[in-house]
Amino acid sequence: MHIWRLARLLLKKKKILVLLSFLTVPLFCLKCTLRVHFGNASQQHTIHVAEKYGRGTRLQRQRPGAPIAPLAGLTLKEGEDQKEMKIEPAQAVDEVEPLPEDYYTRPINLTEVTTLDQRLLQPDFQPICASQLHPRHKHLLIKRSLRCRKCEHNLSKPEFNPTSIKFKIQLVALSYIPEVRIMSIPNLRHMKESQVLLTLTNPVENLTHLTLIPCEDGDPYDINSTAKVIVPTKELVLAGKDAAAEYDELAEPQDFQDDPDVVAFRKANKVGVFIKVTPLQEKGKVIVSFKLKHDFRNLAAPMRPVEDNESSSEAVCLSHHVELDLGPVVPPAL
Repeated sequence: MHIWRLARLLLKKKKILVLLSFLTVPLFCLKCTLRVHFGNASQQHTIHVAEKYGRGTRLQRQRPGAPIAPLAGLTLKEGEDQKEMKIEPAQAVDEVEPLPEDYYTRPINLTEVTTLDQRLLQPDFQPICASQLHPRHKHLLIKRSLRCRKCEHNLSKPEFNPTSIKFKIQLVALSYIPEVRIMSIPNLRHMKESQVLLTLTNPVENLTHLTLIPCEDGDPYDINSTAKVIVPTKELVLAGKDAAAEYDELAEPQDFQDDPDVVAFRKANKVGVFIKVTPLQEKGKVIVSFKLKHDFRNLAAPMRPVEDNESSSEAVCLSHHVELDLGPVVPPAL
């Protein structure tokens, strides 16, 4: 009898939904009993409870022969005849609108003219000018994770939230290997030594020790070189990446004691380095190859607990083969 008293008390205080949500086992019996005992007063509450705590319409089993809910509004009404729509085919027109007078004389700006792909993506309008383009709906994209082909570890794994552009795991090599770029190239002539300026950028936040090593004779990776290259033999130290370093005017510059014959400039985590190149062919592109050796520290959280005599971020030396295309050889002056 205490259930009846509690039900009556909660019904007066309009808290019957809380009672029915907790009493999951005798929910049906209590609901039917309350409907009989209180009459139509609890019918509105019962329907609300069934919609909130019951199975959804999508999870309920469809009865055979029952109309599908989304298509229920597409059925014809009683006494309504089915109408057939006839689409008239396109017909050729004898009269065509004349072209503007300045159509053949005005200069063409390619940035204002749409490409063939842009016109085919909108076949109903087929715009000619870029100002006539309409925004298109973005197609459905799928987030994909990437694994290593050898060890099958996750290299890139995005978040499940479709509105987020962040990654749970982002272990791309470009985020850890120093970046090599060509900054300036002089005129490269056959069998004449020239000086090329490269930039080395450190993508990680800690100091990186880097060394450039020339390829040895018989190197299986050195198959495309068409020039002789002399790289600096001294070890280079790259400062860590700091996003706020550019805006921090009070920060003291670090003294790396650079050799001016090797290092052209140093700015934050970027260093300019000179290399000497001598083309060996009279024609064709100038391609140089060398090895890039640097230290790497795995700063990610370890999968297993670290022991007392073991370092959590032990430095490992990595070596990479680098090929640079410096452009064509300048022909000799006649």
